[in-house]
Amino acid sequence: MIKKNLALLLAFFVFVSAFAQPDRWQQRVKYTMNIDMNVQTNQYTGKQKLVYTNNSPDTLNRVFYHLYWNAFQPNSMMDVRSRRQGTISMGKDRNGNDRADWDPRVTDRILHLSDSEIGYEKVAFVKMNGRPQKTKLHETILEVDLDKPILPHSTTTLDMEWQAQVPIQIRRSGRDNPETKVRYSMSQWYPKMCEYDYEGWHPTPYVAREFYGVWGDYDVTISIDKNYLLGGTGYLQNANQIGYGYEDAGTKVTRPSGAKLTWHFTAPNVHDFMWAADPEFKHVSRKVRNNLTLNVIYKPTNATDKEWTAILDNAARALPYIEKTFGPYPYKQYSFVHGGDGGMEYPMATLLMDPGAWLHEWMHSWYQGMLGTNESLYPWMDEGFTTYAASRVKGFLEGDSSFANTFERDYGGYFALAKSGKEEPLTTHSDHYNTNFAYSLAAYSKGAVFMEQLGYIVGDATRDKILLEYYKEWRFKHPNASDFIRVAEKVSNMKLDWYKEYWVNSTKTIDYSIDSLWEVGGATKIRLRRIGLMPMPIDVKVTFKDSSSEWHYVPLNLMYGDKPADAGQSPRKVYPEWYWTSDSYEIQTTRHLADIVSVEIDPSHRMADIERKNNKLELKW
Repeated sequence: MIKKNLALLLAFFVFVSAFAQPDRWQQRVKYTMNIDMNVQTNQYTGKQKLVYTNNSPDTLNRVFYHLYWNAFQPNSMMDVRSRRQGTISMGKDRNGNDRADWDPRVTDRILHLSDSEIGYEKVAFVKMNGRPQKTKLHETILEVDLDKPILPHSTTTLDMEWQAQVPIQIRRSGRDNPETKVRYSMSQWYPKMCEYDYEGWHPTPYVAREFYGVWGDYDVTISIDKNYLLGGTGYLQNANQIGYGYEDAGTKVTRPSGAKLTWHFTAPNVHDFMWAADPEFKHVSRKVRNNLTLNVIYKPTNATDKEWTAILDNAARALPYIEKTFGPYPYKQYSFVHGGDGGMEYPMATLLMDPGAWLHEWMHSWYQGMLGTNESLYPWMDEGFTTYAASRVKGFLEGDSSFANTFERDYGGYFALAKSGKEEPLTTHSDHYNTNFAYSLAAYSKGAVFMEQLGYIVGDATRDKILLEYYKEWRFKHPNASDFIRVAEKVSNMKLDWYKEYWVNSTKTIDYSIDSLWEVGGATKIRLRRIGLMPMPIDVKVTFKDSSSEWHYVPLNLMYGDKPADAGQSPRKVYPEWYWTSDSYEIQTTRHLADIVSVEIDPSHRMADIERKNNKLELKW
C-alpha cells in the first residue's frame, strides 16, 4: 500500500510539473469588419463584430478600445508632446543651428490641421450580446463599462458601428503622403481591443510610440472606388473578381458592375490588420515556395521599378537563412507596401516610404508579428532584436558578416547614447523617455547590442540556439525580458539575470583596461582593471613577436559557468572567476615580457566597452 501511494504521489507531481511549463494564457479575438470608403470625402463608415474570448482567470467588468486616429487633432496628447519636444535643445547641428528633439515628421503639424485634415473615429454604439453598453471617451481610448461581466474562460460578442475620417498623413497612417504620393496608408484605422494580459489591461494612449495587440482572426471587407488597388495584411478571398495581379494564373477577371469593388480579406492568428490603397499602385509578386507568396505594391514616385522589384530577389535569397537563424515564417503571404513614413511593420505586411527599409520591417515579422512583446514596455526587445536580426541578414546578403559591416553602426549608436548624458534605463516606458533621441538609440541600438553582446558572453553558437529556442517557446505568447533571460539561461547553462540587471535595468557602462605588465621568473603577469561599473567576462589576446598568439578567458563569478572557446581562440587558458566586487585581476603567460608585442581585451569588439583606447596595449621594442 505504501509503495502504491508513493507511486500515485509521484505520478501526481509528474502531472503537475508537466502543466507548470511556460504556457502563458492569451486572450483571443475574432473580428468581422465591413468598411465603406468614400475617396472624395476621405471618410468611411464601419461595422464591427468582435467575438472576444476571456482566457484569463479574471472577471472583466469593462473593456477598452484603441481609437488611434483621434490623436491627429489639434491639442491632442500627441500634438502637445511633440510641441514640447520641440522646446528641448539637443545642441547645434553642422550649420550651428539649434537641434530640437522633436520628430521631424510630426513637429507642430497636428496643431495646424483643418477640420477636413484631422483624423477621428466616432463610435456610434457598442453592444454586448445585443445590449447597448455605456462608454466613456479618453481621447484615443474608449472605455466600455459592461452591464454584465465577462467571466473567466467565457466568450462574448461585441458589436460596434463607427465613422472615421482619414487624417493627412503625419505619423505612420493617413492620406496623401507628400513624399510617396500614396493616397491611403490605413494603419491603426479601426477601433481595436486593448490587450489584457497577466499584468492587467493595457489601455495605452496614442502619444508617440508603438503598439500591443491581441492575437486573433480577422475577416475584413472593404468597399472602395474600383480604380484603387489594395495591399496589406491577410489573404484576398475574392482575388479572381478583383484582379490587379492577385487572380489565379490564366483567369479572366470579371469585375462586378458599379463604381466600387469590395475586397474581402482574411487573416488568421495576427494581432493587427493594415491596408493601403492607391489608384496608381503597381503590383508584382513572386511565389518563393509552394506555401508562400511575396507581394510588392508601390508607386514609382520616389524610387524606380527596378529598386522596388529588387525586394523580391533579395527576400527570396534571404528567406532560407532567416528561417534557419530565427525560425520559420508561418503565414502564406507577405506584402511590402508603399506608404506611411519611413517604415512601419504590421502582421503579414509593412508600409515602406522607399525600398531601402524592406529588410528591417520584414524582420519585424518575427519580433513584432510573431513574438509580439509589449512594445510600450519593452521597445528594445522589438526594435532592438529586429535591428540585430536585420544586421545579420544584411551581412549574409552582402557576403560580409564581419563586425565592422554588420554591427559597428549599432554599437556606435549605443556609445553616442552612453556618452550623451541623456541615457535612461531600457525599463523606461517607450512614451515616457525624456527625449526622442534617448528612446531611439536605446530601443534600436542598445537593444541590438544586447543580442550581439550576448554572443560574446555565452558564445555565438549558443546565442543562436537561444534565438531558436526563444522563438519556439514564446511565439504567440507576448514574452517579456525575464522570459527571454530564462530561455537564455536554460540553453547556455549559465546564470544571466545579472546581464539584464546591468544592461536593461541600469545605465551603468562597461570599461576595462590593460593596467600593467611585468615579468616575474621568466613569466609575464598582466593586470586588468575594471573602470566601468558593469562587470563582464573577459577575453584577452596576447600576441608575440613570432606572430603566434594565445587567449586568456576570465569568467565573471555571477555567470556560474564558462563559455566555450570561440573559433580561433586556441590555445586558450581559462581562469578562476573574477568577482564583480574586485576592480582588478591578474593573468599570466609563460612567455617573456620582451616576446610580447600586444595585449588586447576583446579583439572582436562585441563587448560594448565605451573606451576602447585602453583595451589594447602595443609594445614597441
